[in-house]
Amino acid sequence: MTLEKARREIDSIDDNIVELLNERAKKIKAVAAEKRKSNAPVFDPARESEVLGKLTSKAKDFPSKGIRSVFTEIFSFSRAMQQPLTVSFLGPKATFTHIAAIKKFGSQPDFKPEDSIAEVFDSVEKGKSSYGVVPVENSMEGSVNHTLDMFLDSNLSVVGEISLEVRHHLLSKYRLKEIKKVYSHPQAFAQCRKWLNRNLRGVELVEVSSTSKGAESAKLYLHSAAIASELAAKEFGLEIVDSSIQDSGANVTRFLVIGMGKPNRTGKDKTSILFSVRNKPGALFKALKAFHDFNINMTKIESRPAKTKAWDYVFFVDFQGFAEDEAVKKSLGELEKNCGFMKILGSYPEEA
Repeated sequence: MTLEKARREIDSIDDNIVELLNERAKKIKAVAAEKRKSNAPVFDPARESEVLGKLTSKAKDFPSKGIRSVFTEIFSFSRAMQQPLTVSFLGPKATFTHIAAIKKFGSQPDFKPEDSIAEVFDSVEKGKSSYGVVPVENSMEGSVNHTLDMFLDSNLSVVGEISLEVRHHLLSKYRLKEIKKVYSHPQAFAQCRKWLNRNLRGVELVEVSSTSKGAESAKLYLHSAAIASELAAKEFGLEIVDSSIQDSGANVTRFLVIGMGKPNRTGKDKTSILFSVRNKPGALFKALKAFHDFNINMTKIESRPAKTKAWDYVFFVDFQGFAEDEAVKKSLGELEKNCGFMKILGSYPEEA
């Protein structure tokens, strides 16, 4: 086949794709009308997770990651056609939480950077934002305790999760040998220590409040650089001098999507709960035995001070399964018998 003929066939395929998107848009308007009748939310994480799983499983010549990206954007524009969404996240812009929010919701929501995790919760609770995105744990640094603590008094539910591979890049307007100062968050410096020792030994490292703030500083000051994200490079007009400079390739941060709704069951779900146990011997063992007895797989457990009485603790647990599954209901029933209190934070699609 000649190049010209191949391009004509691709043009024809592209025309068909646009026609099908136009047809899809008509159906979206019909879906929007039905959702308004039943007051159903525009964002349906269970439905989107099921559709993405089905579509990526059909990938052959086109990469499944590409199919996921394309349809995340199609979903994003489709939601915007029904009702604009506002999504709060722990700011500022171009941080990894911002990237995680875009990964989940696509490009179309109105993204609102907040100054603290508490402000993300507050914005969603007061209806200023439709959803919030907050970090909950990092594979190298452990849990984000402030996020866990916020769930103690919040009525919000966990409606989704996002896992994001953290890739740090050196950003600057200068060549490597011209850099005299590097700005970034202390955590980013710690995660890139080996690269810095090899390539920028003796250069001044300046700690700032976020990787995004570091990129802003690198834009403003002479012979400066930042360790930050690819999105920060675009946001502040910097070049990527060197990419993926983190010491470990297994640096993954998990984020939670918080909101007012409750997703439907998909069959591949995760549930998050909080509970406390009575202060007596064997209480925690008896509580956790409920997961073993009903073959429930825990994926996370973390203790936090209860803040009601000295040396009392609450436990944050994630496990595979949906709150309405029969085995999960029985397990939680047994767990509750050995608890001072128990709170289901939400069941949501488990990210592949």
